[in-house]
Amino acid sequence: MGSPPHSRKFSRSLPLLASMGEVIHLHERRRARPAATARERSRATFYFDLACPFTYLAAERVERSFDEVVWTPASDGALRRSCLADDAVAAAALRRAAEERAAELRMPLVWPERYPTEVAVAMRVAARAQEAGRGAAFVLAATRLAFCGGFDLDDPEILAEAAAAAGLALDDCLEAAGDAARDGGTEQAGRALLAAGADRLPALRVGRALYWGERRVAEALTAAKLARVAHA
Repeated sequence: MGSPPHSRKFSRSLPLLASMGEVIHLHERRRARPAATARERSRATFYFDLACPFTYLAAERVERSFDEVVWTPASDGALRRSCLADDAVAAAALRRAAEERAAELRMPLVWPERYPTEVAVAMRVAARAQEAGRGAAFVLAATRLAFCGGFDLDDPEILAEAAAAAGLALDDCLEAAGDAARDGGTEQAGRALLAAGADRLPALRVGRALYWGERRVAEALTAAKLARVAHA
C-alpha cells in the first residue's frame, strides 16, 4: 500500500527557512533562568489560533514569562461565531489593528497570501506538539513562518518546516495532520472561551482569571508576578 498523498508531500519537504528554525532555542533560554521552586513556578494556559496575527504578537512574551504554559488551540471562528473570511469589513479592521500593534511592538508583520483563512491542519499539529511537550516551539515556529515569512501554514512543506523547527517527529506531524477528530477539541475550546466572556484571541488563563486580547497579556503577566510574590 502506498503512502497517503499528504504523507508523500511532507516526506519531500525541504528546510525552507532554516535560519528561522535556528533561532528557536527555548531549552537554552530555560537553562539560563534561575531555578524556581515548585511553589514559585508560574503557570498559565495560552489559548491561540495560528491564523490569528495577535497570537504571533503575544506568543513569545508568554513563553518567556511563565515557567509552564499549556498551549491550547482554540477556534477563532467559534469565538467570533463567524468566519473572518466572510466579513471583509471585519477582516480589514483586524489587519489595520494588527499592523498598528506590530509597529508599536517593533515586530515585523507580513501577511500570508491567503489571509484570512483557517489553518485547521496546522492547528491539529499544534495540539499534537503540546502533547509531545513541544507546544511553545511549534507555535513560535509556525507563527513566525506565517506572519514573518508570509507562508501558508496548511501547505504541507511549510507545516513540515514548522514541525522540524520545533523538534516534532515527522511521523507525529503526519498522523496529527490527518486526524480530523482533533478539530472538535479546538472548536470546543473556542466555545468555552466565549461562554466565559471572551470575545477574541489570544487568551490567557492564570489561576482562575481569564484575560483575552493581545493587549491584556501585560495585565496577565503582572497578575502572575504578584501572585508569585504573594506565595513566596
